[in-house]
Amino acid sequence: MTGACRSRWALCLLLLWGGLGCKSGPEGKAGENIRATALGGDARGSGNERCDATKPDREVTEYDTSGDNIPDVRKVFLSMGMGVETRLVMICRETDVNADGKKDVIRYFDNDGRSVREEADRNFDGRMDVAQIFQDGQIVRKELDTNHDGNIDAKIFFEDGKPQRAERDLSGRSKGAVWQPDRWEYYEDGKIVRMGTDLDGDSRVDRWDRNAAHKTKHQSVEGVADGDEAGGEEEEAEEQGDDAS
Repeated sequence: MTGACRSRWALCLLLLWGGLGCKSGPEGKAGENIRATALGGDARGSGNERCDATKPDREVTEYDTSGDNIPDVRKVFLSMGMGVETRLVMICRETDVNADGKKDVIRYFDNDGRSVREEADRNFDGRMDVAQIFQDGQIVRKELDTNHDGNIDAKIFFEDGKPQRAERDLSGRSKGAVWQPDRWEYYEDGKIVRMGTDLDGDSRVDRWDRNAAHKTKHQSVEGVADGDEAGGEEEEAEEQGDDAS
């Protein structure tokens, strides 16, 4: 292989790992590998339409990361721009984590290559049980099916990449698009500082529990007076009303 060819393929590999693709020229053999053969061999992929390599201006590449000569990662690229400005942006990545021939993790990207959503099958039963939702490339929400019954039973909300609050359906009332949580948790520094629970199924908080250690620390730092304590109880009542809405 000439020095120019080696340079071209080195650039291709860098672009692929960085989320961009590299088109093979007329003389290239890469086209022989740009085929949907892994994860079931369907060119439409295992995820939503962004994994469908049969649509116009899309290319797909697959490779083996485990060394068993069976591709376990599949990436779909969208061709953007024209002429010398043409570039390939990764819009879907599918991964077979346990080498059973089925996708276990799918991540979707927007047309700028930023993460939009990731779905994962943690117990390898063929159903996705975790979804992470991103905005501007940063996680804003995580949805979980913790008992693997096919329904979401927990949602965690993030700000600046850190969990701020969570909603949980402990009684299993949520089905499909209907979300009926009965516990609300609030976090600071990654720890639960207070928690509200609906005991009678009316979607309103009946009991509040607080992290005593956090409350004591907060009071010692801020020097909370008795009057401030009363204000805190009033704030709690307001939050209870907000949760019910």
